[in-house]
Amino acid sequence: MKKDSHIHWYPGHIAKAERQLKEKLNLCDVVIEVLDARIPFSSTYNNIETLLGGKPRLILLNKADLADRNELKLFVQKIKEQTSCTVLVIDAKGAKDLNQVVKKVLELAEPKIQAQMAKGLLRRAARAMVVGMPNVGKSSVINKLTKSSKTKIGARAGVTRQQQWVRINKDLDLLDTPGIIPMRQDDQEAATKLAFVNSVSENAYDNETVAQELLNILSRKYETQLKEYYKVDELTLENIAKSRNWIVSNAEPDITRTAVYILKNFRDGKIGKFILDELE
Repeated sequence: MKKDSHIHWYPGHIAKAERQLKEKLNLCDVVIEVLDARIPFSSTYNNIETLLGGKPRLILLNKADLADRNELKLFVQKIKEQTSCTVLVIDAKGAKDLNQVVKKVLELAEPKIQAQMAKGLLRRAARAMVVGMPNVGKSSVINKLTKSSKTKIGARAGVTRQQQWVRINKDLDLLDTPGIIPMRQDDQEAATKLAFVNSVSENAYDNETVAQELLNILSRKYETQLKEYYKVDELTLENIAKSRNWIVSNAEPDITRTAVYILKNFRDGKIGKFILDELE
């Protein structure tokens, strides 16, 4: 494996995204923060409350179809206690959960709209801003809400580059934003988990190091399940490569190919449904 296991990225475009976000905040009534249900804590932007300046916030735990649903209930309760925000569990692949998102956003926006009407202004559509780490599914959520593909999405971190307003219905407009990630990477454990779920550019980490760390973390709670899935006695890249007869020159196991394979297995939910963060 490569020696450099530190996950690093360059903060220039992140700082720009933060500045743009702050500029648009005054136009919005509600903020929708999208988190990845597999890493509910690690996909939270630590500075979010300061960044948003007290705006009403709705938290969505997205990609719940890839997470352990029973364990996720405990995280929902914990996040509610920590933030005093409404927390909804959704799967952007299915539209049935998204109607409640619209209903809750309109409810949170109503006090602001009523205050404006009391000043003599005409009623307008509620305005919500969608924020979150790259690749947590913000654009997929918006596309399901609009029943279209107006917002550019992709499987890579950071596909959404520009802010754009999207009309949901006559009562609600959404502002999609580029994903924001921390300016600094002091918390390498959280940074590694962001790499697991593809929220960090592939240029920022080594696949082999990250894939082995994913096996290490998963094996703490799901060791038997993983060993059965990969048909090995010990969860290492070398053993998994050998079990699939992926051999390169000099009869060495192809750990590069194996690392990519393991990360894809996890991201696609093929190994199982997991939550990688821990409750205190």
